[in-house]
Amino acid sequence: MSRLFISFSGGETSAFMAQWLLANRADRYDEIVCLFANTGQENEATLRFVQQCDDGYGLGVTWVEAVVNDRGQACGHRVVSHGTASRQGEPFESVVEKYGIPNQAYPHCTRELKLNPMISYLRSIGWESGSYDSAIGIRADEIDRIAGNAREKRLIYPLISDIEMTKPRVNAWWQQQPFRLQLKGYEGNCKWCWKKSFRKHLTLMTEHPEWYDFPERMEREHGLSGHNVDGTPRVFFRQGMSTQELREIAAGGGFTPAGDDAQVYEDQLSLDLDASNGCSESCEISFEEVA
Repeated sequence: MSRLFISFSGGETSAFMAQWLLANRADRYDEIVCLFANTGQENEATLRFVQQCDDGYGLGVTWVEAVVNDRGQACGHRVVSHGTASRQGEPFESVVEKYGIPNQAYPHCTRELKLNPMISYLRSIGWESGSYDSAIGIRADEIDRIAGNAREKRLIYPLISDIEMTKPRVNAWWQQQPFRLQLKGYEGNCKWCWKKSFRKHLTLMTEHPEWYDFPERMEREHGLSGHNVDGTPRVFFRQGMSTQELREIAAGGGFTPAGDDAQVYEDQLSLDLDASNGCSESCEISFEEVA
């Protein structure tokens, strides 16, 4: 029995991958499951795009959200839909209450909000670890993001190994489609992902200050939640920066806004001088934290 799990992050790259696999590789598998994990802090445009892709390309997407279990157990899942998906950060806040605020030193949000709920769903339908391939939407121009245990975990990267895709090539394909993700490249699926560069955060705080209300509240109410060893309140952003401190810097202006790579259609070699923690248009799972 050959099985394929497609991890659909909600971004244009993984959406392209999902439809390409179903059109070109479906005959290689007996069963295919496509999952989208909603954190409750996705852009509304992302949720709409996931549903449009499902309707337009027949992806058969199953929507899941994290359900926090007792201490010592990884997050489980619940199945939702476009209509019932959380939009006020409910799954995210539950994870923060148990594990604490995620940041560069404690990067557990992708694991508990995306990876573990997906694994939980797959196990609920009888798919045990090692019994399926997992397709991850990482492009040829992101090859440094490939997991070190890819072969062991049966991770496949079709946009590197099967059809060499870059961000401009993905953009060009979507430009020919009847719809696309209505977000600027620096906005991304998670409205305020702490992995973004400071330039992206400052740009977003200027354009959408309300997007940062949730992380600001989490820092205020849950700074000491989770396994907080030294009793120092945690914050989300790099260099120990709080949401309030980022707001103050953004209000001061004097920075060059982030560019929109969703509108780049030609391949070009460039050096990104804006440090980030790997946040691209979307949050891709890696399986590196799974035993």
